[in-house]
Amino acid sequence: QQKLDGEIAPHIINVCNFAKGAGGEPSLLSPDDARTLFHEFGHGLHGMLSNVTYPSLSGTSVFTDFVELPSQLYEHWQEQPQVLRQFAKHYQTGEPLPDELLARFLAARKFNQGFATVEFVSSALIDLEFHTQPASASRDVRAFERAELEKIGMPAEISLRHRPQQFGHIFSGDHYASGYYSYMWSEVMDADAFGAFEEAGNIFDPVVAKRLHDNIYSSGGSRDPEEAYVAFRGREPEADALLRRRGLLEASEAA
Repeated sequence: QQKLDGEIAPHIINVCNFAKGAGGEPSLLSPDDARTLFHEFGHGLHGMLSNVTYPSLSGTSVFTDFVELPSQLYEHWQEQPQVLRQFAKHYQTGEPLPDELLARFLAARKFNQGFATVEFVSSALIDLEFHTQPASASRDVRAFERAELEKIGMPAEISLRHRPQQFGHIFSGDHYASGYYSYMWSEVMDADAFGAFEEAGNIFDPVVAKRLHDNIYSSGGSRDPEEAYVAFRGREPEADALLRRRGLLEASEAA
């Protein structure tokens, strides 16, 4: 999308590699498949709603630690009961997802999140520390890993999500090198952003949706990410939203 050479609308295609049904059966989506579909459609919306002048700033052409906000935010609607009941139906009977199964599905999202959070954060810290080392630093990767894990107080029961020797993000070029943290930072923002709809008492609130459209989805890379987020939310993102979503903080404990 651009306006530099006239009004040029975007062409957006989502291609998902879902498994085909066997023997003429329909293709059925697992919960993770459905989440992926919502995620990728969030990226699609980011492109379709783009309204900028320069093509280099269009849609998803934003900073690495901001690009996943529109997609991960859209995932939140996939797990809302009023949304699930519209599409999560038995493929033969049309019966909607039973309430008991829905409750178990939502509760499972919070299983083992303490472990998952620590293993991710430790890998992100290792990534950042690697990229602060001078060129003359020691090349003993194992010794470096041991020293860093001791420094951050890594529990012995939890290992890194990625050991340095096979941590592709560290060496994958400028995109994610020293940027692995951006995955969880995006989760902080998407959890906090969805909180705006929850606070409005309506996950489809048109006023909140318009602010989201005007400041996030349509602006591409034409605005500073912090400025765009604050314009939408009225403040900077708060990490408590992610902790509550992961079941690591009760609502009553939030500051």
